[in-house]
Amino acid sequence: MAFEQQPGGDPFAPLYPHQFMVLTTFRKNGNAVPTTVWFAHDNGKLYVTTSANAGKLKRVRNNGHVLLAPSDRVGNVQGDSITAHAHEVSPEEHERAQNILRGKYGAQFDEIVRNPRVPGNARTYIEIAGA
Repeated sequence: MAFEQQPGGDPFAPLYPHQFMVLTTFRKNGNAVPTTVWFAHDNGKLYVTTSANAGKLKRVRNNGHVLLAPSDRVGNVQGDSITAHAHEVSPEEHERAQNILRGKYGAQFDEIVRNPRVPGNARTYIEIAGA
């Protein structure tokens, strides 16, 4: 079921009380790929971090159409889906996106950014705006 936005309302407001959301991106063949992610909001946009070589990033680069839904940490959806548009932020915007996420998640976020499993800590950020 899709979330019906009220005119002039914030399309992402139903997500704000949650720590996690399911970000659904789409393969070239149209198949949906849901991924549970952390997110933070600022000025009507959402920010997500990911590995610079993650599949979700490749899919966003190919097709910015995404669906969002609030979820728990393991991806159990907790509300309606929201249609949105995503794109990778430029390297010049990384620090700003990082600070927005750090503001919500604090030290936990810093642990993710320093994750040794991500070679060279090659992280990037995705900005999501209303559709």
